[in-house]
Amino acid sequence: MKIVQVRVANFRGIAQGTVHFDGHSVLVGDNNAGKSTLLEAIDLVLGPERLSRRPVVDEHDFYAGQYLSAEGQPILLGVEVIVADLNEEQLRHFREHLEWWDTNAKTLLAGPPVEGTDAAGVRPALRVFFRGAYDAEEDDFLGNTFFALPVPIGAGEYQTFRASDKRKCGFLYLRTVRTGSRALSLERGSLLDVILRLQDSRLKMWEELLASLRVLPVADKPELGVTTLLAAVHASIKKFVPSDWAEDPHMRVSDLTRETLRRTLTVFMGTGARRADGSTYAAPYQHQGTGTINTLVLALLSIIAELKQNVIFAMEEPETALPPHTQKRIVNSVREKSAQALFTSHSPYVLEEFEPAQIKVLKRASGVLTSVSTSLPPTIKPKAYKAEFRARFCEALLAKYVLIVEGRTEFDALPAAARTLSKTDPQYFKSLEALGVAVIDAKTDSQVAPLGHFFRALGKIVFAVFDKQDEAQLALIRAAVDHPYESKMKGFESLVLQGTNETAIRRYALGVVAEGDWPQHLLPVVPRAESDLATLRNALSQYFAWGKGSGQAADLLASCQGWQEMPEYIAQCLHGIFQVIEPAPPVEPTAA
Repeated sequence: MKIVQVRVANFRGIAQGTVHFDGHSVLVGDNNAGKSTLLEAIDLVLGPERLSRRPVVDEHDFYAGQYLSAEGQPILLGVEVIVADLNEEQLRHFREHLEWWDTNAKTLLAGPPVEGTDAAGVRPALRVFFRGAYDAEEDDFLGNTFFALPVPIGAGEYQTFRASDKRKCGFLYLRTVRTGSRALSLERGSLLDVILRLQDSRLKMWEELLASLRVLPVADKPELGVTTLLAAVHASIKKFVPSDWAEDPHMRVSDLTRETLRRTLTVFMGTGARRADGSTYAAPYQHQGTGTINTLVLALLSIIAELKQNVIFAMEEPETALPPHTQKRIVNSVREKSAQALFTSHSPYVLEEFEPAQIKVLKRASGVLTSVSTSLPPTIKPKAYKAEFRARFCEALLAKYVLIVEGRTEFDALPAAARTLSKTDPQYFKSLEALGVAVIDAKTDSQVAPLGHFFRALGKIVFAVFDKQDEAQLALIRAAVDHPYESKMKGFESLVLQGTNETAIRRYALGVVAEGDWPQHLLPVVPRAESDLATLRNALSQYFAWGKGSGQAADLLASCQGWQEMPEYIAQCLHGIFQVIEPAPPVEPTAA
């Protein structure tokens, strides 16, 4: 079973939106773009335990907090989910509610399907939905899940999509915060509870545990005085009520209900600390490191997947508190063991494990949620993508702003210059990292425009820094990016050498020599204290050419002690980016 379509209306920050899935997917987008809300919406429909929460929804679950119209009528909150690729057991169980999904058109067949069901890409599907609203008579928020078919006749009601039906779908939602009290408890819907349910172990376990607790002595030692005190209480009570009332007061470890035990039982784990007798001290799992807890939780997911065989996992930020290599292993393990895995993530290491088509960029504007499936960037061949471009591409997908440069020197130099200026002149500059700008190397100026179109189509705000262009190429770049910055000369290294202040050039050149980094084959042009500016520039030009791509131009800019020492063009570009992303507040006019 796999989710193929989700429609949301009036749920939290989403006024309306439709998202399609095709197997495993990872959701990316700006903060508050709707990634977590989308997974919460799916859980509202498919989560077996979700409707046990009271109230099912509240005021804040309605878009803009509006649950009544201007006329006082209730506004409906709705989520519809379509699942396909049903197995034989699911087809039998849901046989009265099946429709037909066209994978190519990404839509359900309309009307009574007869001939269309045999077409390629058409398969049985189940459509279910949640409907919630405010009930003025009850002064409460009500909601339930239903099958979309069969359609009720007259004023009838849709058939209820019950918790037992949802368990057939195998949906499990793991939220971002996995270190709370429910993560490894036995409360309903917890991972341990799901495993016990799948193993049919719950009844025997609870009965044996309750029986043991009933006879467990508590505070019976005479020196504690509890037994004597309770006997005195009992004697006093008999003065007011019949003798068989309030009989035999004593203490037990709990009130002997399953719900109390579910909340009380806690997993203990070894801490690595050893007592004097050599035993290992164990503490409640909440006292473990976040990474350890998350890894343990994900191990439980693997057990569930093996027991259930056909499970849909929805997981927020699997990277939380885990190193990159563990993130990758977890993502791949979950995908291998599940029918479908849906992730949200802010980690490029997670995104690297997905093909571009499996990465969905979510955007939300005026409450309307849209999604775009990514693809290989233009002119990037699959082999090159896997070898060198993948990590930078994934970082750009996670950013709101993208800066396209035309070569490796600019790729290294501009971030280095921005970091330096953010320290020397913070009122005018910020580092590109602090501004949330991802830098993409286009390799050549002819690829700036294609990459600009590509990232703008994904909803990014695109900057571009590039050499002087002819009119035709400049027109293409301006049409493709939001903020183009054209240099007045060709060659970035030349621009750096010609534009950097003499003091900075002299300091940097003599520093390279003093540190012993000047190459032997360039000794005839080694910089000296008495060298004039032209000689220094010539020497550094040869030094840059020898170490091209090794970051020497970036080191020169990083050694500058303010924007006055840097090339004017670079300072203007970085200040312009800063002003676009963090514009200065308008100045209030002063009274005459």
